[in-house]
Order: sequence, then structure tokens, then C-alpha cells
Amino acid sequence: MAPVRGDGMRGLAVFISDIRNCKSKEAEVKRINKELANIRSKFKGDKTLDGYQKKKYVCKLLFIFLLGHDIDFGHMEAVNLLSSNKYSEKQIGYLFISVLVNTNSDLIRLIIQSIKNDLQSRNPVHVNLALQCIANIGSRDMAESFSNEIPKLLVSGDTMDVVKQSAALCLLRLFRSSPEIIPGGEWTSRIIHLLNDQHMGVVTAATSLIDALVKRNPEEYKGCVNLAVSRLSRIVTASYTDLQDYTYYFVPAPWLSVKLLRLLQNYNPVTEEPGVRARLNETLETILNKAQEPPKSKKVQHSNAKNAVLFEAINLIIHSDSEPTLLVRACNQLGQFLSNRETNLRYLALESMCHLATSEFSHEEVKKHQEVVILSMKMEKDVSVRQMAVDLLYAMCDRSNAEEIVQEMLNYLETADYSIREEMVLKVAILAEKYATDFTWYVDVILNLIRIAGDYVSEEVWYRVIQIVINREEVQGYAAKTVFEALQAPACHENMVKVGGYILGEFGNLIAGDSRSAPLVQFKLLHSKYHLCSPMTRALLLSTYIKFINLFPEIRTNIQEVFRQDSNLRSADAELQQRASEYLQLSIVASTDVLATVLEEMPSFPERESSILAVLKKKKPGRVPENEIRESKSPAPNTIQNNALTNHKVNSNANTDLLGLSTPPSNNVLNNSTNSGTLIDVLGDIYGSTNNNTAVYNSKKFLFKNNGVLFENEMLQIGVKSEFRQNLGRLGLFYGNKTQIPLTNFVPALQWESDNALKLNVQMKPVEPTLEAGAQIQQLLTAECIEDYADAPTIEVNFRYNGAQQKFNIKLPLTINKFFEPTEMNADSFFARWKNLSGDQQRAQKVFKAQQPLDLPGARNKLTGFGMQLLDNVDPNPDNMVCAGIIHTQTQQVGCLLRLEPNKQAQMFRLTIRASKESVTREICELLTDQF
Repeated sequence: MAPVRGDGMRGLAVFISDIRNCKSKEAEVKRINKELANIRSKFKGDKTLDGYQKKKYVCKLLFIFLLGHDIDFGHMEAVNLLSSNKYSEKQIGYLFISVLVNTNSDLIRLIIQSIKNDLQSRNPVHVNLALQCIANIGSRDMAESFSNEIPKLLVSGDTMDVVKQSAALCLLRLFRSSPEIIPGGEWTSRIIHLLNDQHMGVVTAATSLIDALVKRNPEEYKGCVNLAVSRLSRIVTASYTDLQDYTYYFVPAPWLSVKLLRLLQNYNPVTEEPGVRARLNETLETILNKAQEPPKSKKVQHSNAKNAVLFEAINLIIHSDSEPTLLVRACNQLGQFLSNRETNLRYLALESMCHLATSEFSHEEVKKHQEVVILSMKMEKDVSVRQMAVDLLYAMCDRSNAEEIVQEMLNYLETADYSIREEMVLKVAILAEKYATDFTWYVDVILNLIRIAGDYVSEEVWYRVIQIVINREEVQGYAAKTVFEALQAPACHENMVKVGGYILGEFGNLIAGDSRSAPLVQFKLLHSKYHLCSPMTRALLLSTYIKFINLFPEIRTNIQEVFRQDSNLRSADAELQQRASEYLQLSIVASTDVLATVLEEMPSFPERESSILAVLKKKKPGRVPENEIRESKSPAPNTIQNNALTNHKVNSNANTDLLGLSTPPSNNVLNNSTNSGTLIDVLGDIYGSTNNNTAVYNSKKFLFKNNGVLFENEMLQIGVKSEFRQNLGRLGLFYGNKTQIPLTNFVPALQWESDNALKLNVQMKPVEPTLEAGAQIQQLLTAECIEDYADAPTIEVNFRYNGAQQKFNIKLPLTINKFFEPTEMNADSFFARWKNLSGDQQRAQKVFKAQQPLDLPGARNKLTGFGMQLLDNVDPNPDNMVCAGIIHTQTQQVGCLLRLEPNKQAQMFRLTIRASKESVTREICELLTDQF
């Protein structure tokens, strides 16, 4: 803190000079203690200090605090400075309070009153000082104390522009700690219309505030879209001379342009109005056109500002993903940057093209730059650019270029940086599996991976190749022959030994007819690697040997000698010792038939999603393009080979997956016979997501399904999978961190009133308090329906992101219809029961307008998903839909009948519910009204 020469605080300057001249830490502490004693005596003395002296001593205390020493006095003197009319004294008082006063201090009431006085001042400088102090403290107490004053300052017509700027930023700071500070209703419109303010500084500050508000409540602030497009259009089409005060190196208002472009990315589609959409497209075209114009300045600041607006415009084009012409133009523009001299531009171009590669409109255009991207991967000096080139190759890969890209990545892998090898191995493995038309090629690729970069091949990769070989009979002989040849190399990686041991133990008989790969030759080849391997691999090889005894009885003696060796029978490793002794006795005691039964070939693995994609996302969160999702499918990990691999941890969720929640929903399964499974993107990824800035939440859709994405915004995705049986239910909630920053203090809490808890008992298992970047955790819930209830429980998810507290309330898909059991009945039974339930308290009826043009097949699907049995050929009118079901509770069973009658001419529905209990009738009717 340099001395303020204009104020002439010579004492402060001398003190700072003394501190700087101290030769040791002890001398500094001594000088500080002397000064603290002097200041304390001045504050406690009988002589009244004037404003200048208070300011000087408070400044000294502040300087001492900044040096790392505790300050336990002087707070009252700082508060007294707030009442001064001099700017310098008031400024020092506010600075001291912002840094040193705790929100729990007894002085907080005095401070708040002084701030309120300054907020009512006619001097804009005093108002700004007060607003800056409020924002610096930013506590919940501050938010509650000034929840009325600050919004009024922001939208008042009498407020000066410089104060409006500070008020907007102060409100943004308080909103982050206390979202309820922003009033609703008419205030919403008044805040949105700040985008039309004549002062560009006010618009810039207001845009930051509105962007935060939109992220929390997009529907309420949807009116900002038209104004934002209009303002952006005026800026982009303006000459740099029109906005001189806000032009930066010939670029008009670049910071505001970027903010507006980001604001529009909160909506998808950005707008439904044709006029607004046309104006936005015209604006984006203008930005792309300006990028082609010769630069107005050779200075780097000009190109940085111009490119910042361009890249944000491209991000908006990618986000919308609806204008093929703009997407292709954006891709061509980025392609020009790939050969730019500026490293940062090349990096950003590659990154944006990763997003474009996921769009059906621009994917083919991105592929045209394949050769340039391959050169970038090989020739770039900066490793981060090479990394991004690998990401883009991965994103642009499809069936037409998969073999070429995989081969190029394999070639580069031999000389690739160590920091990116593991990620490249995972990507090559995923691409090879996903686009394999011939699985012999897939086997070759994985074995090449192990040969080239064996140290970087994770267990998931070699587990995966074993699963695929076991499940595909046509590739088993080829795989056995290929690994046999690979094991003959003098230097053989241990992962190759694992794969070779497993495959030869299962399918070695398929190549035993060739004298070059006779049973004894296979055994000796594997055993020559035995002494070089870790105990875990040796255990696997012992399992292979006992399998050899079943496949090749003629080498039983040779294998038994290995089992009898002291290094095995008396091994210090308990697992090796146990296997050797048990396998030896099994080979001696068991008959041929028993051996054949115990050691029979491994059955096909159950079909689950690949775990390699999840590993890749954990390594590099946010870099897995969505075009992976739901494409190729293969069986899931299960590496137990007759207990041979029990020490391997295959699936970390195996013990907690009580519901089979790791299996993908059936509608993700493709009909492609060559790909029998799905690679699931558990997080919904940042590249492919077209809605990654908007909170997506619609609990009503879960009336008709049990699995899906329950909530999603730019930070967090919550998925749910559930199953119900009679009055019991189990839910798995999957929390996915979409950011590259850990979410700390992560606490989901159940919100369910005690009265309702007596009707629906919900239990939640706790989760870890930290959700790592790009990671996913699972939380299990159990539900027991005691008696019928209304509404559904809510979870409140609290966590800290980048230092800011976040809170979301999300309704769980636990409505009463989840406990339906479908009931079959014929027309006579249905209408007999229908007539019996004719009392006023047993029936409910609603007539409502269809939400869209009548979709009768869609309505039938919804009713089926609702849980009741859809009864065909029961109602005389074929368009009418009737259903029957029984709601199971612990105390009773409630029968329920439904009839949905469409009126095609009026585009209306009439819904009638009849049930044996009035409360159930009302609740089912309320749930289904307006859902068709």
C-alpha cells in the first residue's frame, strides 16, 4: 500500500519505510508491536482524535494486517470513519470493514445503518463506496438488510448511471450467496429492460446480472432474448466510431458482445419467433463476415478482441445446432485458423471443431480437415495443441474413416508425449470397438496397443478385449493365434501375458493342431514369462495351466511339476500358494468328467455397457464427444476365470448396483447386429450437449417413465433409475459433475413433511461430500408406500462450486402411480366395476385442451408408462382409451379405473378416474390432467 501523497499521511509513509528497512523478522515484529502499542494508546487516550488521525491509524492497522499479523482493536474507529463526509476517510473506513470486520461482529448493526445512510446520499461517490462494501462482504445478512434498497437503486430512473453499474454488480454478488434477494413479478421486466439502457456501462453490468438470473430461472427471464438480440445487432452493425467510449482497438464493445452471446446460450432454441431468429442469424453472419475482413490494426489487442467475439459467436451457432449454413461457415472459418501462426488460435479452433464434429450438419465439413488435424497431432510444438488434435480426431471419427484415424493414432502413439498416452490408448480402444466391422481388426488394434504402450493400457482395456473374444465365436481362433505369435516376442509386456494367458486357457485348443503351436509349445511359451510377472499375473497363469490340463491331458505331468515347485506351493503370496495346492489336488483327485465340468469354457458375458468410456471421462472430464453415446455395445466386464482373477477389481459399482442400474435402458439398444451393446455417456457431455448452460428439469415427464435425466444444468447432471414392486420402490440417483472443478460440501437432503413421511417412508443413503471433476457418484433410496399420499418428496442438493454456494430443489419421481400394478380385465368386468364405482366420492373428471395436435399413439404410450394396464377392445369407441390398475399400499389395495376420451374436432380430452378411495381418485386425476 503506497502512501497517498495528496493526503499527506507522513506517519504512515515513515512506518512503511521502517518496516521495509528491517533486517530481520524479529526486528519487523518489534517495530510492529511498538506501533500497535502507540496506536492503542492513542485510541484509549483522553484526547479526541480528528478524522485525519483516525484515518492514519486505521491505515496503519490495515497495513499490519496485510503483513499477516492479527488485529483485535480499531474496529470502532473504522466504523466512525464511515460517518465522515470526506471521501478519503470514508474510503479507508469501508476498506477496513470489508477486510477485517466479521459478519458476526457486534458492530454489524452500526455498519449496516451507516451503509443505509450512504445509500440514501445524493453524492454518487458515497453511494458507490457503500455498494462496494456490501459486495465485498457479500454475506447473507447483507443480502437481507439491503434486499429492498439495491433493486430500487438499480431500476430507478433517478439513479445515476455510475451508481446503476455498481448496483447491478453488487446485486449479482449478493444473488450468488442469497438467490432469494432478487424480487419477482414486475421487477423481472424492469431488470430485463436494463438491456435497453442508453449507457453501455449499465448494459454491460446488467448483462452479467441477467445471465446469472437466467441460469437459475430461464423461463421467468425469457423476455431478455429479444432485447439481447436487438442490442447485439446494434453493436455488431455499428462502426467503431459510433461507440468511441466503448471501442477497444477498432472493435465495438467486445466485452459486452461476448456477454450477450453467452447470455443467449442459456436458451435452446434461442427463440421461437421467426423475426428475432432471422435478426440473430443476420448478426452472426455479420460477425463471420467481419472475420474475413482485413484487420484494421496490426496490434495483438485488435485481433484478440475480434477473435473473442468470433469464437463466442461460433459457440452460439454450435449451441443452437439448427442452422446448417452457419455451422458450415463456422467450420470453414475455424479451418483457416488451423494453419494460423498464433498457437492459441490453433488450439481454440481445434477445440471448437470438436464441438462442431458432433453436429449432423457440420460433421462432414469437419472431416475435410482430417489431414491438417493429423499433421497438428504429429508436428505441433505445444503438447496441449497436440492433445486437442487427438480430441478432434476422436470426435470426427466415423465408420468411413475409423481405420485410417485409428492407424494414425497408433503410429503416433509410439512417439507421443507420456502425458497423453493413457488417454490416447483409451480413445483408440473405444474407436476400435465402436467402429469394428471385422473383430479380427479390433483384436489386432488392441494387441498393437499393448505392444506399443503396454504401461498405459488400463485393466479395463484388456478386460474388454477378453469379453469381446469370448462373446464372438468367429474371432476366437484368430485371437488365440495372434496372441500366441505376440507372446513369442523377446520383450513382452505383462498385459500381453495376461491377455495371452486368458485367451490360450480358453481357446488354445483351436490352434493346437499346428505343430508350431502344439499344447506343450503353448505351455512352455507361457511359462517362460512366468518368473517375470507380478503375483497377480502368476495367479492368472496358474489358472491357465489347470485349464490346459482339461484341454490337453497329455501335458498333465509337466503342469503338475510346476504346481509342486516350492516357489508356488510355499510361496510367500497366499493367493499363489492356495491356487497351486488346490489346482494340484484337483488335477490328481478329479476324474476327467469332473475336470471337464469344473473347467469348462467360460460362458458369454452378460451384456452391459463398456466401462472404458467412463474411465476416459474421468481422465479428461468434458472431452468425450457425445457422438460416442449409444453407438456400439459389447458385454460388460467380468474377469473371473474360474476364480482365477478374483483379485482384479473389475467394476467398482458391482456391490452397490442392487437394481441393475448400470444396464442401459432398452430403448438405447440399436438393431445393428454387429454391435450388440452400448457405450453409455453417463455424464451427458460438454462437447455434445446442446443445452449445457440451461437447467433442464421436468419432473412431470417421470410420471410415464422410471429412467432418465432428472435435472441438468451447466454444473450438474442428476440421472435416475428406479424399479417398483407392489408397495416398495428403489431408486438410484446418479450425480455427475460436468465441470472441471470438484464440487465440495456436496449434500443431498430429503425434504418431506412428517405427515407425508407417515404415508410414504423414504430412506436415503449418504454420499461422499466431494464430487470430483468429471466424476459420478450414486445414491440409493428406498421407498415404502404405507398409505396413499399426494404430491412427491423433494431433495435439496447443496454444494459449493468455485467458492460459491449452490442449491437446487428437485422433486423426486415418487408419485403415487409408481405403486400401480397393471390389471387385465375384459369389457364385461371393466364396465361392471365402472358402474359400481359411481359414487360422487369415487369419481373425478377433467376436460382439458390438448397440449399439441392430438397424438393418440403418444397418449397410449403415456398411459402404458403411467403404470396401469391399457385395455384394448374394451371401449365401444376405438379412439377411447381405458385402463385398470391396483395401487398397493401397506394398509390396503386401491382399485382404479381410467377412461380417456379424445375429441378430435375440438382438440380436447375428457379424463375420467374412478377409484375405491376418494383421495386416490383426486390425485390420479390431478397427475394426468394436461399431460396429453
